[in-house]
Amino acid sequence: MTSTMPQSGQPTLAHKIDQLAHVAIKVGLGLKAGQELLMTAPLDAVPLVRRITEHAYRAGASLVTTLYTDDETALMRFRHAPDESFDRAAGWLYDGMAAAFKSGAARLAITGANPLLLSNEDPNKVSRANRAVSKAYRPALELITRHEINWTIVATATPAWAVAMFPDDTPDIALAKLWDAIFQTSRINVSDPVSAWKEHDADLQKRAAYLNEKRYATLHYRGPGIDFRLGLADDHLWMGGGTTAGNGVYCIPNIPTEEVFTTPHKDRADGTVTATRPLSHQGTMIEGIQVRFEGGRIVEARATRGQEVLQKLIDTDEGARRLGEVALVPHSSPIASSGLTFLNTLFDENAASHIALGQAYSSCVRDGDKLTPEQLAAKGANDSLIHVDWMIGSNKLDIDGITATGTAEPLMRNGEWA
Repeated sequence: MTSTMPQSGQPTLAHKIDQLAHVAIKVGLGLKAGQELLMTAPLDAVPLVRRITEHAYRAGASLVTTLYTDDETALMRFRHAPDESFDRAAGWLYDGMAAAFKSGAARLAITGANPLLLSNEDPNKVSRANRAVSKAYRPALELITRHEINWTIVATATPAWAVAMFPDDTPDIALAKLWDAIFQTSRINVSDPVSAWKEHDADLQKRAAYLNEKRYATLHYRGPGIDFRLGLADDHLWMGGGTTAGNGVYCIPNIPTEEVFTTPHKDRADGTVTATRPLSHQGTMIEGIQVRFEGGRIVEARATRGQEVLQKLIDTDEGARRLGEVALVPHSSPIASSGLTFLNTLFDENAASHIALGQAYSSCVRDGDKLTPEQLAAKGANDSLIHVDWMIGSNKLDIDGITATGTAEPLMRNGEWA
């Protein structure tokens, strides 16, 4: 039963979870009557899954199917499975997901996994397992990166994630703090979250339109540990907030989102970049990332923690050493203003400007959905099995937009729009 505002006027946790579910379906997915919904979630997300399922059926969903993941069984594999297991993935499952998307199903992912789950496991096995999944998931992922379907990601608070974020608090207090942070940054703590999201979406669309009008050829980054020039793909398009998917449904892929983003040119990145926030990748932590690019390719990479994981990540394939996304986020974003490091890319990437190694979004190239992979590559769009965002923005970062004629214009100063 859908929860309602209690008589006291103070929203309960159940009410806020219900509001988040409503935003996920109404704003994030824009789910249409008759659509199927395929959802993935950790076991601890059951309360949110149930509310999302109800809102989906109320919106006219024809079928809701949820696939759950479990941290404990994931660890059992690393501790007891034979070595050859780590080169395998459930291809039949990912083939089925791709088939669902091709038949019109919407995609909703609930994030909330333990960011430290695999930190003590063999990095070689972690890398092999991730690579196997990336290969198997590729047909489904391509439908997402090309925005052929409406999709979104939302978060649920889980005990393991909460303890990782708030290690000095008791588990109950940590969980409550994490829920509060999710609600605040996801714009749930307002009287009308749907209207708040529509207004925020309009602001992001205006910023993207401004950048598309400017048509910068290159971005020049300067800050502590950063002196970096990044060329943008030919016929690139800036996007922000929502987008109309190939199936005609308007969706906002990330809840929350604070970024405007586009496709960089895979061969036009030069200089040094230093991460400003830790990266939680597939249950492992990578901290203190610093890389040097030449001709679009990483030629040196190091990390103060997770060096081996980082190296194996960029060795996934040739495209893993090149960039597939560049995103601009003001330092005054609600997530950065919270003062929290979420140890979760959905949130941390929206706290700071960032770049992503790997696969490019073809939707960020003019008529990209109509171009062949070869045509996309000719315009500079990268191709890879991975897509991994990491944060380089701070209140000390300056960015210039450089026009095709070489004129430099202030774009961001001290992490804010100039």
